[in-house]
Amino acid sequence: MTYTTELVTDERAFAALAPDWARLYGGCRAATPFQSHAWLHSWWLSYGRPGRLRLVVVRDGTDLVAAAPLTLVHTPVPSLVPLGGAISDYGDVLLDDAHGTAAVAALTGALTRAARGALIDLREVRPGGAAERVYDHWSGPRRRVPDALCLELPAAPMAELVARLPSAKARQRARAKLRRLAALGVERHVVGADEVDKALRRLLELHRLQWQDRKVTPEHLRTRFREHLVRSVGPMVRSGDAVVTEFRLADDVVAVDLTLRSRCLTGGYLYGAHPCLRESRADVAVMLLDACAEQARGTLSLLRGDEPYKRHWRPEPVVNQRLLLARRRTAPLLAATACDVAVRRHGKELLRRQAEWRRRRGHDGDGGS
Repeated sequence: MTYTTELVTDERAFAALAPDWARLYGGCRAATPFQSHAWLHSWWLSYGRPGRLRLVVVRDGTDLVAAAPLTLVHTPVPSLVPLGGAISDYGDVLLDDAHGTAAVAALTGALTRAARGALIDLREVRPGGAAERVYDHWSGPRRRVPDALCLELPAAPMAELVARLPSAKARQRARAKLRRLAALGVERHVVGADEVDKALRRLLELHRLQWQDRKVTPEHLRTRFREHLVRSVGPMVRSGDAVVTEFRLADDVVAVDLTLRSRCLTGGYLYGAHPCLRESRADVAVMLLDACAEQARGTLSLLRGDEPYKRHWRPEPVVNQRLLLARRRTAPLLAATACDVAVRRHGKELLRRQAEWRRRRGHDGDGGS
């Protein structure tokens, strides 16, 4: 087959790609919700820097068969990095599963030309992601290093997730929490596309309230994040790539959850819950997992982070990958980035060991007093 490639740098052209992008996204089994056009284009409108858009696209005739949604950054080294940034749990390219190695080769070659003097730094690639095929085809210097840890469960009904718990006592406790939610009268309402904007604004209000006087992710409180969320999720709800659920007590909305999903993966992305739920001894984590499991397809991802409440459900730890691709002349950038990754990882491990040592010393001190 003969493929044509293009480097798209105009955001209006990016917007116009929506129908073709949707077909490609639907034909790439490895795609996560963070590779949908609605999510990425909205992210660009909120976070993109003028002049730095770099979309590498491959066509077979008029059909879009591969795309790498990237942006140029200059620090710490000149790099092409995935659109979506830190607010996206997974980064990847898109490859139509119906096209074989030739399409991978075309995308790889186009990426080589687009990189010029920059490193290609593909962050948060889920194992099995389409970018792995580009990495395997890359002929220049390359490096694969670990990125963030995600925790994953099978996409199964809540009853099956409860049955996975390691002891009868744990299973009894989980069922009691579900009964408590029912006894309180917590009801779920899946929001329609015409209600999404209002529901998301309520979600962010509740999110701010639940984290009041505690450490919260600052980005979640910023205007640009709210605008991105409201702008992107409506189209994703209409296409089936997002589900917004309200939880109600009587006539009051006491929690709102946003779940994102693709063919291969479903993940609870963000929620807001009124403090009255915890005051009523309602287990919010169980409530949210129950709702998410009902919508799940593929894998049920708990997304990034190793919080103890996630470990309770015996998830499978899955480490994302960071794929570094360089040309011969940019090999020093790759070496510098890989060295920086190793130093940061070593520093985090030292901090972890120090915290563990302090914790044990504190316990020993308590025991001896």
